[in-house]
Amino acid sequence: MYNLLRFVLGIIFSFFFRWKVIGAENVPSSGGLIIASNHVSLWDPPVVGTAIPRRIHFMAKEELFSNPIFARIISGLGAFPVKRGIADRTAIRTALTLLENGSILGIFPEGTRSKNGQLGSPEPGLAMLAVKAGVPVVPTAIIGTNKVFQQGQFFPKFKVIFGKPIMLSKDDAKKDGLEVLSLKVMDAIGRMLEEDNHTNEQSV
Repeated sequence: MYNLLRFVLGIIFSFFFRWKVIGAENVPSSGGLIIASNHVSLWDPPVVGTAIPRRIHFMAKEELFSNPIFARIISGLGAFPVKRGIADRTAIRTALTLLENGSILGIFPEGTRSKNGQLGSPEPGLAMLAVKAGVPVVPTAIIGTNKVFQQGQFFPKFKVIFGKPIMLSKDDAKKDGLEVLSLKVMDAIGRMLEEDNHTNEQSV
């Protein structure tokens, strides 16, 4: 089901939205890792999941699993529930197990979608998971998905940019703290967003 959906979405994103995937070579071909991205649209999880060949498991807010049919679908696609606003130990154990088994975990560090498209502050859980599992974090910028079917733009162009992997060590966590390390990843995402915006301004 996952591979079939990824194939279909790849055709849709390419043909209708003329999307661009930049830096996919920065995503390691094996081993556990975290994809940490900004979050501006409900399209973001399938867009990131379609952008690379490896399967991604996303933390999804618990409310999405209230409908049994929809819950079964997104569970089949690798999502698992997380309770927002608290330290959800079950979700944390699931995430760590996936990472330790060599899987990719998708996280939106802001914890919720940005209403205005601006990058928000990260939650420390990102750095905590990366440090505990000993895996790299790939900062990822999603641009334009918030315009899909919005603002009179039925099929706007959008893109996904994968940055260089960042390794967050236990020594860094002891020295700087988890919040600072999470901010380090968010800064990398912010730079990619700014660079893309600057490039677009120059091309106008």
